[in-house]
Amino acid sequence: MAGITDDTTDGALDVHFIGNATVLLRYGGLTLLTDPNFLHRGQFAHLGYGLLSRRLTEPALDVGELPRLDGIVLSHLHGDHWDRRARRHLDHSVPVLTTPHAARRLRVAHRFPRTAGLRTWQGLTLGRGDTRVRVTALPGRHAGQPLLRGLLPPVMGSMLEFGPVGGPVRLRLYLSGDTVVHDGLDEIGRRFPAADLAVLHLGGTRLPGGFVVTMDGAQGAELARRLDPRRILPVHYGDYTVMRSPLSAFLDEIDAIGLGDRVVHCGHGGQARISSVPGAAPTVTSPSP
Repeated sequence: MAGITDDTTDGALDVHFIGNATVLLRYGGLTLLTDPNFLHRGQFAHLGYGLLSRRLTEPALDVGELPRLDGIVLSHLHGDHWDRRARRHLDHSVPVLTTPHAARRLRVAHRFPRTAGLRTWQGLTLGRGDTRVRVTALPGRHAGQPLLRGLLPPVMGSMLEFGPVGGPVRLRLYLSGDTVVHDGLDEIGRRFPAADLAVLHLGGTRLPGGFVVTMDGAQGAELARRLDPRRILPVHYGDYTVMRSPLSAFLDEIDAIGLGDRVVHCGHGGQARISSVPGAAPTVTSPSP
């Protein structure tokens, strides 16, 4: 991939924002993928109960262009996070780390036998060579209303802790998953030091009846304030018709609370290198026109 090298001996994390909540992560010899969504522009994602949403953007990579994967981190089982193209074309031998709810379906119906269902605060370690990552499931809540939560699939956030096998954690990455802000998220900051990078699912996804089930700009800024990450990468905005809160709303809100300098301005198709060195600026490569 242009702009990204295989040299991560400096402890840096290479991030490729493919689109929606799909991010390719490389650290040392490890390669991970989050929330695989490879539907093309104009195709429809199935969100359950007959609800469809049309994709407005094109993924930066097709599923067949992915490198060898060491693992997939799936926040929940929704058609814009695990779609029919992912189900058909991903390597079925790759480990998938997700919620217990999603794991049962992936193992049986989708035939991904190496799927692990993680309860909140439960972790699992993946490794390749002398590099490892510990993935810990974190609280997430797809909606504020109890009744609506019963209709939506359970969702998890994740903390990814990268480092050498047998050595200390060198870099922490927080994945919010499709959560709204709630008090249960405060426990993340009490259990983990501030993340080097927080990947926040935004978009202000709005369902029929006006129910908002992902963070809008104000909620995304509030979560950043609570967790105080060193860098912030906004994702999951502008990709589907149900997303009503634009990236500009988050940027305005994050500027208003004085954290705008922490945002990694890596748009759809962009790539960034996040250093584990405190104070080091990320290197961002924009996609070719």
